[in-house]
Amino acid sequence: MFKELVAAEFGAYGSLSLTQLDRLERHYADLTRWNERLNLTRIRELGDAVRFHYCESLFLARSLPAGALRIADIGSGAGFPGIPIAIFRPDCEVTLVESHQRKAVFLREAARGLPNVRVIAKRAEELQDRFNWLVSRAVAPADVLRLRLAENILLLIGEDDAAKLTGDATQLPWGNQRVLFHVKHAA
Repeated sequence: MFKELVAAEFGAYGSLSLTQLDRLERHYADLTRWNERLNLTRIRELGDAVRFHYCESLFLARSLPAGALRIADIGSGAGFPGIPIAIFRPDCEVTLVESHQRKAVFLREAARGLPNVRVIAKRAEELQDRFNWLVSRAVAPADVLRLRLAENILLLIGEDDAAKLTGDATQLPWGNQRVLFHVKHAA
């Protein structure tokens, strides 16, 4: 059921291979199991999880430019948007940054079998790395925008937050007053 829902919801924006759908389903199974012990997400209904976790993350992934990129997911939490990005874009190196140690343990487990993913269990402000892109959702936009770890930032945020910022917003097709927001830092 999960794979069919993801394929149907995301189908108008991109196609997913059976391997990609299997990997996304494995992440969903891990998330469901771990969420019983560790509060990773409040979204528990399958259809909502598909639309607002997976499809939003995949939409962000398809919005990134072509080519091998170094991407950092700031405040990765349950692995969104980073794990779906890594699955959709195996040519990219995705770093999941999560300061909560228990969530980082989940991320390491969820990322097993994804060779293009690494997990860093520390605050983003402590990073010395440079990336091509920063991505984030469920983190205060101002906190991510203060980071100077990449020239480009893509945020999955609400329209109200986007109205307070300067950058380019793209309405997400799944409603819920959410946008994909792009900011380019001056070099």
